[in-house]
Amino acid sequence: MRRVLKVSLASALVAATLSAVAPVAVAQSSGTPRPGGAQEGQQAEERTSSRQPRIAPLRRRAAAGPCPYVKILYDAARYVEMTGDRVSAANVGFTGEVEGLVSDCSYQSDDPIVVETRVLFNLGRGPQADGASRTYRYWIAVTERNSAVLDKVYFDLPVTFENGATTATVTRDNTVVIPRANATTSGSNFEILVGFDVTPQMAEFNRSGSRFRVNAGTAAPATQPPAQ
Repeated sequence: MRRVLKVSLASALVAATLSAVAPVAVAQSSGTPRPGGAQEGQQAEERTSSRQPRIAPLRRRAAAGPCPYVKILYDAARYVEMTGDRVSAANVGFTGEVEGLVSDCSYQSDDPIVVETRVLFNLGRGPQADGASRTYRYWIAVTERNSAVLDKVYFDLPVTFENGATTATVTRDNTVVIPRANATTSGSNFEILVGFDVTPQMAEFNRSGSRFRVNAGTAAPATQPPAQ
């Protein structure tokens, strides 16, 4: 899958091309959540977990300058479907969490900045989930650092929970290519954000700091209070 995005940045024409590699999904029948990683945040505020995600590192590449900042948007780091009027583990449908993110970049002279990203998703199926399959959606956005969004692309993430599994993990690789106006344009001028396609209600739930395990409702319910 390859998509070309074109926007105007100052007097230069900037294009961003994102390509997705087919995901590798591993279903888990166990209800134990995987260790989590960084979730970085709302309006460029970073919140980093002390746990390290189980995600393979990328091959190191040569770059003539700093790489773009690559972050998980805190408001869109989790996906929680909820039925009914009450926030309860018994009312949870399909869930998801961006467990980890690694990236690296390469560019020389006035060549485009090529950013490789690897995202680890942890998905869940709660008691109100309809069926054993769900196509989640996530997005990647390229922005001027702490400024305007240059472009944003959505990707489908189909998952099947096989043999009664309540959780699944998916690793998705993407490539972001950012042509530069000239050789003095540094990667630090750009920011790349990753997140789920969430509703306003889901974003507010995430913003409050509340959360469920990805397999909420399949064992003893567990929520975490808002961060202090």
